[in-house]
Amino acid sequence: MPWLELRCTCDEGVAEVLSDALINHGALSVSVEDADAGSDHERPIFGEPGSFAGRIWQRNRLVALFDAQCDAGARLAAAADDCGIEPPSFGLHEVADQDWVTKTQSQFEPIRISQRLWIVPSWHAAPDPNALVIRLDPGLAFGTGSHPTTRLCLQWLDGQTLAGRSVLDYGCGSGILAIAAARLGASTVCATDIDAQALITARDNAKANACTVEVRDVDQCAALRADVVIANILTNPLKLLAPALVGHLAPGGRLTLSGILESQEHEVVAAYAPLIALQSCGRDDGWTCLTGVAAA
Repeated sequence: MPWLELRCTCDEGVAEVLSDALINHGALSVSVEDADAGSDHERPIFGEPGSFAGRIWQRNRLVALFDAQCDAGARLAAAADDCGIEPPSFGLHEVADQDWVTKTQSQFEPIRISQRLWIVPSWHAAPDPNALVIRLDPGLAFGTGSHPTTRLCLQWLDGQTLAGRSVLDYGCGSGILAIAAARLGASTVCATDIDAQALITARDNAKANACTVEVRDVDQCAALRADVVIANILTNPLKLLAPALVGHLAPGGRLTLSGILESQEHEVVAAYAPLIALQSCGRDDGWTCLTGVAAA
């Protein structure tokens, strides 16, 4: 059965409410995309786990899927009326029926992180029989290995000697860094996040990888000290979390931070300077990863 795809553009003030209204008026699905993707005005947005602020672009393209027999334009007009706005201009085109599961899965291929480390979705065979594989499917929590900030952390972990060391993954999202640390030989690994869904996802992913990872909420980690603390979040929360993250370090422990744009590196270094000296340990596509060692 064919479907009807409606595309329209709206600003950040109405994107989310209009998406919800379209669902209420019969849209089978609605996705929100950067209307300026591929142009000089493209703007990446990545929210830290548990935070939904700032996850909308200034100009958004809504893509809504409807049954081919319905009047999609009338549905958009009704949704806009519910939101108290004028209906935006829109385009329509027919979408042939297809195997949506296969189509979605085809968008996620194995990701090579290093010479030996791969991130592989569950529906793929490992590309290298000798690879150290982390099985991870895209889901509700941040972190699949495809983003530069995650790759930087994984590459850093792969370059460490973790045997006999404890690791804390702070802001764990999918749990990918905690799982990698466990697979790379860390003796004990803890993962924490402020997002309850992330904790569920991290626990499930650790189980799927047959890894021993202790998943706790942030309050349960208050007294935890680790030899390695790694946090892939964003610049502003990283600055605010400086005392907490450094406080989780065991004497002589190493802190590694990611989710930092190169242009913001100096801000993070300055925020941590009274507590620990940080320096870049990797750069990728405009992002940087910082690391430093606590006093023994």
